[in-house]
Amino acid sequence: MGAARIIILSIALVAAVGLAVVIRNMLASGNEPVAVAEAKAPAVPMTRVLVAKRNLPVGTRLQPDDVGWQSWPAEGLNPLFITDGSAPKTAPDTAVEKVAEGVEKAAEALDDNDVTIDSLVGAVVREEILLNEPVQQRKLVRGGEGGYLAVVLKPGMRAIGIPVSEESGAGGFILPGDRVDVLQSREAETPSANGVRTRVTEAVVVNVRVLAIDQSTKPPEEGGTSMTGAVATLEVDNAAAEALVDAKPRGEMQLILRSYADAGGPSGRGSAKIGKAKAAPPTVRIFSQGTTTETVVPR
Repeated sequence: MGAARIIILSIALVAAVGLAVVIRNMLASGNEPVAVAEAKAPAVPMTRVLVAKRNLPVGTRLQPDDVGWQSWPAEGLNPLFITDGSAPKTAPDTAVEKVAEGVEKAAEALDDNDVTIDSLVGAVVREEILLNEPVQQRKLVRGGEGGYLAVVLKPGMRAIGIPVSEESGAGGFILPGDRVDVLQSREAETPSANGVRTRVTEAVVVNVRVLAIDQSTKPPEEGGTSMTGAVATLEVDNAAAEALVDAKPRGEMQLILRSYADAGGPSGRGSAKIGKAKAAPPTVRIFSQGTTTETVVPR
């Protein structure tokens, strides 16, 4: 084989190898996915609202575990919802941002959230609140606000106030939530056979709940064990309310504190006479020789 032929074959071989490399690279580049710029959804500002953690029927007295905070889109926030007061925030994108948000939430819980929830403890549900439903102020009523007693009262019951003093109110140890009897001691309407007036003690109502002392619907703060006032508001049925109204003109009434164990006992209008104060038997004084003696006259 001549030298020229060898040179031509070598050039052809190099060209073939070069063409193969080019074709392979073209095929490889065609299989690679083309990077497409994806439009990132804008972050949604979030805030936190107070929601019910269980179904809360009318008349429920709120406890700390009944409500809690839940994230809520700021754009769908109803002005009537109760929020934690923090400014709306966007959802975190990175792990670092998520950790920072967790730390911030923990700080807020210590600083503000517990205080806000604590301020609602003891409030009474005026309208039913369902599980996970945002809490609204209009559905709650707190002690001292208008309509509080109307919500606290059990169905069919009435609230009536009677005058009390420190003496007639067990020295101030009768508190809202306690149960009491109301007794009245008065002069009998008719005298006895010998014309002597006797006194009768009567249970006007028995085992009724104290709703308030003056305008206070809660016992005193921690450390206080007594509460004095001029009026005690009682929860009674219609018949007991009539009995109390009828008894008011006849004299002062006395509140008798009952045990908590009696809460499930009969409650309402009293009927039995508690007792009669016996009149002293008539006596005759006899003066004889400078001395005086008393003799009981038999009846």
